[in-house]
Amino acid sequence: MAPSSPPTDATDAIAATAVAQRLGVPRRIVTILEGESLVNDATGIVAYRIAVASVGSALSIPQAGLQFVLGAAGGVAVGLAVGWAILWARRHVSEDPSVQNTVSLLSPFAAYLLAEEPSNYIWKHILELPGEFAFSGVLSVVVMGLYVGRRSPYLISPETRLQGYAFWELVTFLLNGLIFGLIGLQLGRIVERLADLEYMTGELILYAGLVSLTVILVRFLWVFPATYLPRWASRTLRSRDPSPPARMVVAISWTGMRGVISLAVALALPLSFPDRELILFLTYGVILSTLVVQGLSLPALIRALKIEDDGSTDKEEIQGRIGIAGAALSRIEELSGEDWVREDTAERMRGLYTYRHIRFSVRYGDKDDGHEDRSAAYQRLMHELLRAQREELIRLRDDGEIGDEAMHRIERDLDLEEARLEV
Repeated sequence: MAPSSPPTDATDAIAATAVAQRLGVPRRIVTILEGESLVNDATGIVAYRIAVASVGSALSIPQAGLQFVLGAAGGVAVGLAVGWAILWARRHVSEDPSVQNTVSLLSPFAAYLLAEEPSNYIWKHILELPGEFAFSGVLSVVVMGLYVGRRSPYLISPETRLQGYAFWELVTFLLNGLIFGLIGLQLGRIVERLADLEYMTGELILYAGLVSLTVILVRFLWVFPATYLPRWASRTLRSRDPSPPARMVVAISWTGMRGVISLAVALALPLSFPDRELILFLTYGVILSTLVVQGLSLPALIRALKIEDDGSTDKEEIQGRIGIAGAALSRIEELSGEDWVREDTAERMRGLYTYRHIRFSVRYGDKDDGHEDRSAAYQRLMHELLRAQREELIRLRDDGEIGDEAMHRIERDLDLEEARLEV
């Protein structure tokens, strides 16, 4: 039997979280899946690289363990340093959204290369130690992203955020589409190569089925002890974070779908790696079986387990909106005595934010005095007015009274105003 597939636990969180969010599962499950996609993928790739490097070498288990610890710790340290440097740079470059989002696009490359290349050079040329070694570029990118994401709201302009959300959503979609396109482009050549090596079709299907079954079962064997044993051993942890119901653990165990990361690490195997084509085929088999079998059955499983949204995210959002409306009211009172604040303007703003505070308080659980009905009627009226404005705007453009540039500027303001109605 050929060597096993790369030792990663790289779940395809995009597929799992998309289904989970659509079905309204508790936010805790979605958070766990998203966390897996960051930490498990990164640490799995570190272990994978060490395992590949040890094939055919004299690398011992203690040496491999030391490289794993150094690689992970170094990646975290470099990620923090690069994240700080990126925030400093974004404070001092142009505030133009295109410039800011270009820096955002280049940031992962900077974090990865600054972790990988200098550490590998020092290891080989300065310390003159044998073998390949580098700090984890993937962990560096993850830590940099977490650090920058946490601090960026203090310095990024609203225009940059609006452009950035749309930009990164498109980039993520294109990258995932590209990766899965590679599956179809590569699979035919791999199957032909395996046929040349005299592998039987039935044998390949059997291997792929056994490996896929092993991957699914091992995840169950890991998730349940990892959930309950720490809480059984620690009273502090048990009191702070009680054990979740078994049905939630079953759902998390079933969402171990493999995808982009598993394919990427398999394709990254050296061309001379033993049984590389077989490993690639088994990886394709695991991706196909987990995405199809687990992915398609996940909605039915969630319904069968009667897992429902606990409403925590909506409550947090409503609580946040009540808080910011209250902050606006307090600030209006503070500024109402200023010479530049007109009384009629302050009164109009006071009425707006008082209404918002009352409306969201109703959603949070206070008694409804008809504010939701009035809000729905107001939104319907605004949609009608915005539609009339768009029709007139297009007529003005078509009649040559205004140009395309002016039309797009006004159109953007109307779009933002309509998007604001959804809350």
